[in-house]
Amino acid sequence: MSYYAHQSYSFGQRGITKAVKYLLLVNLGFFLLEFVWRSELIYVFGLTPVLVKKGMVWQLVTYMFLHGGLFHILFNMFALWMFGCDIERAWGTREFVKYYFITGIGAGLFTFIFSFNSQIPTIGASGAIFGILVAFALMFPNRLIYVYFLFPVKAKYLVIFFAVIEFLASFRHTSDGIGHFAHLGGMVIGYLYIKSDFRIPSFFRFSTYLTRLRNLKHRRRMKVISRQRDREQKLMDRVDQILDKINQVGYDKLTKEEKKALEQASQILSKEREKG
Repeated sequence: MSYYAHQSYSFGQRGITKAVKYLLLVNLGFFLLEFVWRSELIYVFGLTPVLVKKGMVWQLVTYMFLHGGLFHILFNMFALWMFGCDIERAWGTREFVKYYFITGIGAGLFTFIFSFNSQIPTIGASGAIFGILVAFALMFPNRLIYVYFLFPVKAKYLVIFFAVIEFLASFRHTSDGIGHFAHLGGMVIGYLYIKSDFRIPSFFRFSTYLTRLRNLKHRRRMKVISRQRDREQKLMDRVDQILDKINQVGYDKLTKEEKKALEQASQILSKEREKG
């Protein structure tokens, strides 16, 4: 399976995929719970670096399922549907889900590392969504995306633009309520993951390669042994002829080649006795 594909169908043409559907439902479920227990959920499940340091490490995962408002969840879920379905079709459900969580958790780690002493919680699936944007741009670089449904931009240029904006915003240290470190982290982790091809199938391909290499070495070794045995058998057949000659005319009548053959046969028999 390749991380790169070149399908040309448009967004949503083939319906929603399995993983995207369940991710949408889970995010929507948590969003509805926020209407009842918003502050409690954000405290326990939002990503707050000072709390992660105290042992609440699950926040590196759970923060992805909370959102700050209707526009926040609508934007993230729309992007998940718009870009995620094509990726899931190309990779398969298992690989897509793994990538989603790797980029989301990676984005959380970025936030934790670069906001180590922050007491402000980060919430939202944006880190994973930005990772999906990177994957989409690498797979479909020339696919047109209509910004505000009006302006066509190729996917690769739009993602580069987002990357530059998030990189600059991450180091302004402004309190604009946006998780720039999470966005940038999702993009970086996604890019490195795809370019490095760190996948379980890659491991199996490498294992298969090693197995084939071992088999090749074994076959070559067996060929060498087979050729050596053929030479030894020919030598022994020759020795039988030489022994018959000795019985007829004596050892002194042997040629240098025949005497050398006897010496070689004697060495082979000595080695076999030592092995035995």
